[in-house]
Amino acid sequence: MEKKDIQAKPFSNMEVSAFCGQIALILKSGISSIEGITIMMEDAPEGEEKNILEFILERMQESGNLYESLSKTGLFPSYMLHMVEIGEETGTLDEVLEALSNHYDREDAIGKSIKNAVTYPLIMAGMMVAVIIVLLVKVMPIFNQVFVQLGTEMTGFSRMLMDLGNAINRYSIALTVLLVAVVLLILYCTRTQNGRVFCRNFGYHLAFIRPVYEEIAACRFASGMALTLSSGLNPERSMELVSALNDDPLYQEKLEICRKKVDEGGDLSEALHETGMFTGIYARMASIGSRTGSMDQVMNRIAGLYQDDIDNRMNTALAVLEPTLVIALSLIVGVILLSVMLPLMGIMSSL
Repeated sequence: MEKKDIQAKPFSNMEVSAFCGQIALILKSGISSIEGITIMMEDAPEGEEKNILEFILERMQESGNLYESLSKTGLFPSYMLHMVEIGEETGTLDEVLEALSNHYDREDAIGKSIKNAVTYPLIMAGMMVAVIIVLLVKVMPIFNQVFVQLGTEMTGFSRMLMDLGNAINRYSIALTVLLVAVVLLILYCTRTQNGRVFCRNFGYHLAFIRPVYEEIAACRFASGMALTLSSGLNPERSMELVSALNDDPLYQEKLEICRKKVDEGGDLSEALHETGMFTGIYARMASIGSRTGSMDQVMNRIAGLYQDDIDNRMNTALAVLEPTLVIALSLIVGVILLSVMLPLMGIMSSL
């Protein structure tokens, strides 16, 4: 079976988390990985999922190695594959897979938080634009006819809005093309790697967005370190693997400096504090973890706290943004209607 017959699109974080969780549960039950894949394949419905498991099972029967079988599918992230390889080498595959399940579950939660924070404002902004265009193009001409029937015409701000509506109507094709271009730009920024890099670089120039990026990078770092350290790796090797997870250029610079300090024999918790990767209570937690020999557990706790902070930030932003957009839409609609209704009421009262 060729790779293209399996699935062209790599697994999402949630799919990776579910897969790792199932294999971990099977291994902890004393069942071998080959028998476990066989059980999963028998329970899977006909279709793509069954084909994937059949492909993995065939490769495992040939090599007896889960890492090689998963890597040949081309569907799993490289970080997961590295950790599976380490788990097989150290005999802790069940623990590694369970930790990977938690790790990618957290990654999925971060992605959903970001998606929710971006999607809602875009929908509200689109609704605001649609309502305003309808008012200018469809409603304003009706009021203009009323003014004409009363023997006068719109003036001042209401006339300017009327002219704007006429311009939108006249150049509707050009505006439609512009709208399509904006939609394509949004899709480019949200669906492509280069687009996400562009948005991230732009976001770093905004003071209210920069802390969110920093917390996301720190959360991913802490989650990855918890996973690698709990697998028995030393801090140097752990940081080497975790650096592949990071896609934040500024945090990557801190990470490289921290790696050099650790490679030179420095303490991990001190290096994290000195480079600013962890600050405040998180730096103190890392210091305590280093002294007590429980750095993996502390890192897992830090990742959870960062995840809570990210969720709270996103929820707070949405809680503020929702009424703000509603109020803005109400004010804009009110101003447009009042610009027409007040002069009209003045004319009616003078008759």
